[in-house]
Parts: sequence; structure tokens; C-alpha cells
Amino acid sequence: MGKRLRDNLTSTYFEAANKLNSKSSRHKIVAYVESYDDVFFWRQILSQFENDRVYFEVMLPTRVQRLERGKKAVLMQLLSNKVGQSMIACVDADYDYLEQGATPTSKEVTNNPYIFHTYAYAIENMQCYAPSLHDVCVAVTLNDHAIFDFEQFLSDFSEAIFPLFVWSIWYYRTPNYNKFTITDFLKTIETGNFTPNNSEEIIQNLRRKVGKKVEQLQRQNPDAHQSYQQVKQDLYDLGVTPTTTYLYIQGHHLFDKVVVPMLSKICEKLIRERENEIYRESVHGTQRRNELSCYTNSLEDIVPMLKKNSGFMRSEQFIDIKADLTGFMQSLDFSETMPQPKVSTAAMPQHSTPPAIQQH
Repeated sequence: MGKRLRDNLTSTYFEAANKLNSKSSRHKIVAYVESYDDVFFWRQILSQFENDRVYFEVMLPTRVQRLERGKKAVLMQLLSNKVGQSMIACVDADYDYLEQGATPTSKEVTNNPYIFHTYAYAIENMQCYAPSLHDVCVAVTLNDHAIFDFEQFLSDFSEAIFPLFVWSIWYYRTPNYNKFTITDFLKTIETGNFTPNNSEEIIQNLRRKVGKKVEQLQRQNPDAHQSYQQVKQDLYDLGVTPTTTYLYIQGHHLFDKVVVPMLSKICEKLIRERENEIYRESVHGTQRRNELSCYTNSLEDIVPMLKKNSGFMRSEQFIDIKADLTGFMQSLDFSETMPQPKVSTAAMPQHSTPPAIQQH
């Protein structure tokens, strides 16, 4: 048993602490997350389930704050067998969702009713939800001119990498996962320098690289055709489609290597466009300087705007998260009647379970 109080915090502890408050006080549910960036993301979601009887407090376990890597593993270890109706965990799905209980961590993430996950690989994937990226550009540049089709580009990007993504999951489900790692996959799908004018060339080059790698993996695994097709079907059943693959690759790669460079180029072009407009329409130099100064001071940075992007709430993944939380809220029992949130459970996700997978 831990010597410090925080080493022994459990759902039962928080439930007992709630009972010390007056009967009219709202019941606090502590939601532990993996990192600082997760706090605001999950706050946006959990706040929708608060009412006059229940509220959430999103927190980071102290030990997790000190770590740069392996935060999820540490969080799961700290909260193992401790979560409940007064203490929950909210984590990135990573590949654990796609494994559907094949490993101990995956089993905990997918089956524990008090652990909630993103369905997409990570919160970064949700923040980069394609239909919301134009809104991010508007927030950054204050220019609503749609000069680039983000949805089409990420759809084409997803279709180009999908065959190799299936191989990545195929390998991840075998003892030979170290022969084609996530790092190997990400290296293959790097897009290089992005400009609005070379987006089609980027996709064509990506298709060539992926095709070459797929042929190599097929030669190395001549008997894998049937099992590859099974993995592909499993992914379809879990909601992964060729046009949405970007939501299931490593979040930091998507955020840092694909979306931020793309937004940077598009926003730069939109800012120049607005500045040129000010130059054209200004009557005299003083007005031009004032307008330019006002506009420049109103601009925002891309990364903070992207991290605060709430457009993911239009996604299928968010519907699944909301359905899980609806079920949790309806299961709460504090020995007294609680009002239920007015959220439909009609969209509760129904996912099939893939065949048994070898643990690694």
C-alpha cells in the first residue's frame, strides 16, 4: 500500500468525500487524463453531461505529469482496479481500440465501463478533423475565403495510405510486429514539403511509395492474403474506412507533419490576400497603416487554435464517445434519484470483435 494519500485514491475515496458534503451539493466525478493537452479536450466533452446533481473535474495524476513518454501506460497502472462511478479515466485509443481486447491494455480500454477513449488514435486526430479545418483557418486569419479543399486532400491522403495501414495493423497483431513498426509505417507515408499547388503531386508520390512498400510486404508474406483481407474487414467493422484512415494513424505525426504544415501554407496565403485587400482599399497611408496594424494584432497562432478546435464534435467518433458517456451517466447510483441528461442512446456503437489475436 502506498504511503502517500494520492497513492490510495480510488473511486470509493471520492465517493466517500462526496458524502461529506451537504445533500444539496453536486456530486463530483474526477476524470483523470494523460497529459496537459487532454485536459481541455475532455473538459469540452464532459461539460455536456454536467447537471444540477453531477459535475466533473478533469485532472492529471501527479506521477504522470513528470513523464514525457508512456503516459497512458502509467495512467492505466495507477488507476488499475480503482476507477468507478466517482473516478473515471479518459485516454487516447491508440491501437488499443483496433486490437479489441487482444492485449491487457486493450482489454482494459475497450471493456472497462469507467475508462473512456477517443475511438480515433488520439486527441490530435480529433483536433485535425478535416471538415473543421477551414474554420481553424478562419479563426487564425479572419479570412473566410475557402482556397483549399482540406476534406478532399485528407480523403485522398487516407485512401493512398490505407493499404499500408492495413499491413501495419496486420503486423501489430502478430509476434513479428517489430519487422514493420509504426515508425516504419510513418516514415513511408511522409508527405514532404507542402504547398497548395503541389498537393496532387504529393498524393501521387505517396501512392507510389505506398504501392512499392505494399509489394515488398506481399513478397515477404506470400501466405498472408486471407489474413490481410480479414484484418481489412475487421477495420471496416470498427469504423475505419479508406477515406478516414488519417483519424487512426499516430496523432502527433498527423498533427505535426501533415496538418500544421498544410495550415501554415494556407493561412500564410490567406493573410497575404487580406493584406493586399487592405492596400487596395485604403484611401491614404495613415488608414492603411491603421488597418494593417489592427489586422495584424487580431491574428492568432495556428497550433493553439488547432488544439482548441471543437469541430470534432461533428465526427462519428464523437458520437461514439458521447454514447459511452450516456450509458455511464444512466448507470450512476448514489442511493438517491438523479436527473438524467437529455442525450439519446440510439447511436450506441455496435462494433464486431475480430478473431483472436496473438499478444506481443
